[in-house]
Amino acid sequence: MPIEANMDDEESPPLIEPLLEHNNHFPVFPLHRSAANTTSQVAIVGANVCPIESLDYEITENEFFKQDWRSSGSLQIFQYICMKWTLCFLIGIFVGLVGFFNNLAVENISGIKFVVTSDMMFGRKFGLAFGIFALSNLGLTLFSSVITAFIAPAAAGSGIPEVKAFLNGVDAPEIFSPRTLIIKIIGSITAVSSSLHVGKAGPMVHTGASIAAILGQGGSKKYGMTWRWLRVFKNDRDRRDLVTCGAAAGIAAAFRAPVGGVLFALEEMSSWWKSSLLWRTFFTTAVVAIVLRALIDVCNSGKCGLFGKGGLIMFDVTSANIEYHLADVPPVLFLGVIGGLLGGLYNALLDRVLRIYNLINVKGAAYKILLACSISIFTSCLLFGLPWLAPCRPCPADASEICPTVGRSGNYKKYQCPLGHYNDLASLFFNTNDDAIRNLFSKNTDNEFHHMSILIFFVTCFFLSILSYGIVAPSGLFVPVILTGASYGRFVGIMMGSRSNLNHGLFAVLGSASLLGGSMRITVSICVILLELTNNLLLLPLIMIVLLISKTVADTFNGNIYDIIMKLKGFPYLESHAEPYMRQLTVGDVVTGPLQFFNGIAKVRNIVHVLKTTSHNGFPVIDEPPFSNAPVLYGLVLRAYLTVLLRKKAFLPSPVPTGIHAFEQLSADDFAKRGSSKRDMIEDIELTAEEMEMFIDLHPFTNSSPYTVVETMSLAKALMLFREAGLRHLLVVPKTFGVRILVYFVEPVITVSILERHSVVASVLMQRSPVVGILTRHDFMPEHILGLHPFLFRSRWKRLRFRFSSLIKFFRTNQHVTVSGFAKEDMLSMSHISTARVTDCSIDT
Repeated sequence: MPIEANMDDEESPPLIEPLLEHNNHFPVFPLHRSAANTTSQVAIVGANVCPIESLDYEITENEFFKQDWRSSGSLQIFQYICMKWTLCFLIGIFVGLVGFFNNLAVENISGIKFVVTSDMMFGRKFGLAFGIFALSNLGLTLFSSVITAFIAPAAAGSGIPEVKAFLNGVDAPEIFSPRTLIIKIIGSITAVSSSLHVGKAGPMVHTGASIAAILGQGGSKKYGMTWRWLRVFKNDRDRRDLVTCGAAAGIAAAFRAPVGGVLFALEEMSSWWKSSLLWRTFFTTAVVAIVLRALIDVCNSGKCGLFGKGGLIMFDVTSANIEYHLADVPPVLFLGVIGGLLGGLYNALLDRVLRIYNLINVKGAAYKILLACSISIFTSCLLFGLPWLAPCRPCPADASEICPTVGRSGNYKKYQCPLGHYNDLASLFFNTNDDAIRNLFSKNTDNEFHHMSILIFFVTCFFLSILSYGIVAPSGLFVPVILTGASYGRFVGIMMGSRSNLNHGLFAVLGSASLLGGSMRITVSICVILLELTNNLLLLPLIMIVLLISKTVADTFNGNIYDIIMKLKGFPYLESHAEPYMRQLTVGDVVTGPLQFFNGIAKVRNIVHVLKTTSHNGFPVIDEPPFSNAPVLYGLVLRAYLTVLLRKKAFLPSPVPTGIHAFEQLSADDFAKRGSSKRDMIEDIELTAEEMEMFIDLHPFTNSSPYTVVETMSLAKALMLFREAGLRHLLVVPKTFGVRILVYFVEPVITVSILERHSVVASVLMQRSPVVGILTRHDFMPEHILGLHPFLFRSRWKRLRFRFSSLIKFFRTNQHVTVSGFAKEDMLSMSHISTARVTDCSIDT
């Protein structure tokens, strides 16, 4: 008997598609869905909406490349290994130099600004001091936003979500281009120097990844730099390894924390890891540390202008031994809980602010720049005006430096106070973020900051870091979160007073750890980075406790900040776990059509037609009679390979199978993947009418061992296979090639029978295609799955999330199905963006 579906039952509809209505007496076979997957196909890269592709991490095993591998001798293998280690060495050198140059430029640009402003304040020229301070900040912000908006929009933001998505298999256009790298460096310097509450750690991760990706591209024909010895790395797998090393080097250069950089790449960035990659990232970050150490020694000799004491971020809070007892644990636990609550609130507010900024940014470059300038003016007013609320404090008799401070940095800013006094709030606001953190982390300074000054500073940093992140300029979150956490950590230390053996500087360190754990949900790497920053291993147990508690508390509210940003941007990121509702579905329930495939020997005209009328990147190759007894799945051929064959005109006059030796005009370099978004287009290939009637033997260029799954496999298992193997295409094959179909005939039967009219059920045996469909990463996105099976949205298992009634508007997530990570109402504001405005983007499926 056929299965009847009750379509009114939304809670438990059938997972099997009902049979279509028949036509006359002919059997009607079940058809797969013809609606193509249109969800999660675009993402916001920088400030532009771009089509998104996946990366080819899978090894293509075909006869052509097998012959190339067999021809490789020991010398080529040795050359490959040596070149990869050499590239890691060069990445460490270049990232170390860029990190040092960034810090040197920020220190000197900010130093000049603060020195001039302080001189005006000493002369009691307060109005002129504010004018110089605000205009310099506005000029730096304007410069950073203009070059980012008009030259390289992909350089906006921190870049960590883009790099994390790339290592997951998402190819975002232009994120690693040379102009993005240059604008990232220059824009980050000017944005951080403009006193915006942004950091340079995130941009340094993006910078390191960009340097690694460019070095692995094997030169550039456009600029006449073709390095033949680097062409072996022109594939996504080696580029992924190099980008991972570059991301680790970026963190190492930003915080001078080589081990923390390796762990950050392992814990947060990379979706795929192996032991050899661990050694290469460790070697790369070690090179960065050596380069920084050598350059800092040069600056300590006074040859770097206004370069701050101690060089790069290095908060030496621990020259003396630290002693803590059991009575000091409750305050540490309290810091962890507060950090988790604040981290969840921080992420929720940033999510809401970024959605609002998106409504402004889609209006055009002028609105983006106007938003950035408005945030700069607002920031300057707060930084200059709020210190007037702080009382003047007398200089301590045992001060370790001159009081009030003379010059740019120091703990004792005079500001508007009389001689012999200082303004503690100005000491925090009128410094770079690095120096402000150093002041809060400093030891033996328990009496230098008033509790109200610390509270004002915390509230200001908390909201300014949220407002400053979404502007069209390179900006990071690491340093602002560290600074904000350090301020409330010191506030808790002040409130504890003599009831704790920990000094206020250590409370500041623990506060930074708690907010980092609550916002970014990273534990191991953050712990090591803070230990390397403070140069004190004795803090390890306390930092571990704080991080574990803050992450646990924050996880009850929302996800980590980088995952939130990736979702807002629309990147089709594959999580390391499958949602429980995916186990209720099979891969056959989500695969979509129509399916395009080629015969083993295909006509050029057919190939050109399919490539021009579709945007698929992989096509099954099926051998049919007379080349095989029955339809057989031979493998999968990529669009890039087809365009190369068409461009090289590797044609045959007749549909006759040929060997690999018939294509001696082709080499492995012809199929090497060039840089991101640089590929042959079918529209650029010119073919004559005679050539269109010729044939191509696809067998030598087809991946004869693609990953396949049976259509009855659960979607959760397929997701794990897809992610862990780093796939781009996953073929779905039928469980049986012969299937018995129930066909209904509703006709009057003209025979002698008890029933004059009745239904007759016949069974027909048909032969199915050897491939049902292809799964890509977009098919695993919740938007696509819940669009096909909306009943799962209501009944699916959700994580436990607590929400306070007073913060419902900030914590509430839209309950409708989203498109590309944005709620439908947010996408409406982007509907007017035409494809002509989508610059520097590649077509993708």
